Amino acid sequence: MNILVINTGSSSLKYQLFNMETETILAKGNCERIGIDGHVKHTPTNGKPSLSEDVPMPSHSEAINIVINTLTSETYGVIDSLKEIHAVGHRVVHGGKKFSQSVLIDQAVIDALVECVRLAPLHVPANLMGINACQKAFPTAPHVAVFDTAFHLTMPDHAYIYSIPYEYYSDHDIRRYGFHGTSHRYVSAKATEFLGGNAEGLKIITCHLGNGASLAAIKDGKSVDTTMGATPLEGLPMGTRSGTVDPSLIPMISDAEGGLSIGDTLDILNKKSGVLGISGTSSDFRDIMNTAEFHLYEPENEDESAEDIETSERARLALDTFEYNVAKFIGSYIVALGGVDAIIFTAGVGENSPAIRKGICDWLKGFGIFVDDEKNGHAGGDGISDITSAGSSAIVLTIPTNEELVIARDTMALVKG
Repeated sequence: MNILVINTGSSSLKYQLFNMETETILAKGNCERIGIDGHVKHTPTNGKPSLSEDVPMPSHSEAINIVINTLTSETYGVIDSLKEIHAVGHRVVHGGKKFSQSVLIDQAVIDALVECVRLAPLHVPANLMGINACQKAFPTAPHVAVFDTAFHLTMPDHAYIYSIPYEYYSDHDIRRYGFHGTSHRYVSAKATEFLGGNAEGLKIITCHLGNGASLAAIKDGKSVDTTMGATPLEGLPMGTRSGTVDPSLIPMISDAEGGLSIGDTLDILNKKSGVLGISGTSSDFRDIMNTAEFHLYEPENEDESAEDIETSERARLALDTFEYNVAKFIGSYIVALGGVDAIIFTAGVGENSPAIRKGICDWLKGFGIFVDDEKNGHAGGDGISDITSAGSSAIVLTIPTNEELVIARDTMALVKG
């Protein structure tokens, strides 16, 4: 069975085509700048050349047609016809309280997703556009929705409720939902397999650390708390998101900027804050790490610049703030779980930055948690890496995430019934 996985943004459409007999990727790509000028990137795995070119795509419908034409192209393609795509799996950012698991998409699901637009007005409309475009392109294929929020609906009420008037929850569904659920679900399951396969009694903290970042506390295989909230803005400082801040900063920032609207102020917290806001240089952790390691020349060296030194110090502060907050949430989740058996690092930063993993774990020594510097320095690749030091009270692992494979597996399971 071949399954096409679609991840739709407001101006992008990412895709991967899986052969589910082997769980291998046949091709992957991204349609970018939809509605602007359009660009497609496509990478097949059958030895054919990759594609990267500007292509007009006024809407998601044109984008999905470009995906189809590319996948079936004589030059770049990996299949002969659309008949070889047996189902389509869609990443949907928000399913509200209704969807605690993946579902086959029918009109009732579409109607429920329309109701979720108010909970994620930037994301769900884009997801609906992608579903609509794909249903037109593949009218006879089954379509499946896989929700970022679903994994976290097992949180107890004391973890998801906000301390605001209860009517906002009961009447308007305002509560903590959490995101990155497919990633937390995938790596926690892989960790459970690594630790013997029995989720009962197992206490795991998963750290999905990338430009977007969140943690989850997982007990008996179920999420009991997570750092993101009603939106992906809450929790850790991220690439451009502030994470958890005093809500009174919204009017304070508005006043400081001469009376910005709530929307424009939230735009600052979502797109101009986080490590970008602190460092002033970049939202990419690799750039910030390079800047933080700026060599301080001898004072008499005329090449030394006070501006360069300040830039380096701000980059270091951004990293310190990120590492501290990750460790602080880990500590709180050790309390929430009543201990911890394993801590998992995943996603772009979590998988690929030994320095940030060490910076985080150095804060955890008071819990008896230690990583081995040599193991940590060589961790990475496609498999699970155990970076635990001898005598550590908890196992520390790096596990590559694979959200697209989760979507493909759920799609196949629902299609096969």
